[in-house]
Amino acid sequence: MESAPRPGETAQTLDRGLRLLQLVADAPAGLTVTEAAARLGVGRTVVYRLVTALVQHGLVRRDTAGRLRLGVGVLQLARRAQPLLADAALPALRRLAEQVGATAHLTVAEGDEGVALAVVEPSWTAFHVAYRAGSRHPLDRGAAGRAILAGRLGDLGPVATVGELQPGAYGVAAPVPGVEGLAASVGVVALAALDIESVGPQVTAAATAIATALG
Repeated sequence: MESAPRPGETAQTLDRGLRLLQLVADAPAGLTVTEAAARLGVGRTVVYRLVTALVQHGLVRRDTAGRLRLGVGVLQLARRAQPLLADAALPALRRLAEQVGATAHLTVAEGDEGVALAVVEPSWTAFHVAYRAGSRHPLDRGAAGRAILAGRLGDLGPVATVGELQPGAYGVAAPVPGVEGLAASVGVVALAALDIESVGPQVTAAATAIATALG
């Protein structure tokens, strides 16, 4: 009869499992068991045990080549967390939309796409861009996606684009800084040109406010 694991062993196993999950999340091309073992500093047998548990919970899957990839369980957890992120972001987005007179949005990365998680339109403008929550676009197109990519490289400054997602639309966005595990940006989109020198600091301040709310 096997004895129950000691508390220290349980904590170590949990820590390794979470570290393995993060390694898989940071490997777009997937990860082999050998690579995972080397990065965790443990034997392949330990990784196999961790993978078995993560697969059972749908957090990790094996592709046809046997490489470890994120499972659908991670997406389900992320979707459950999204309403909490949106609620935390709404006060800063409302302030930003009213200050700039443009549609404000929080965009999060899902794979190689950006997803508009929360959108707030200004109350006082005659015309503004209609932007639907849930809209998706490639990260390398549009200010919101480009800001996320810049944030991954450590550049937290504002990014401006013109007409990359919608002809005639102007966008300014900045990455949400310092929230572990979250790749996101805050931005505004308008039908008229946006001065990055004046709008950029406002967008960056909103991104920082949202990071503080989430922290």
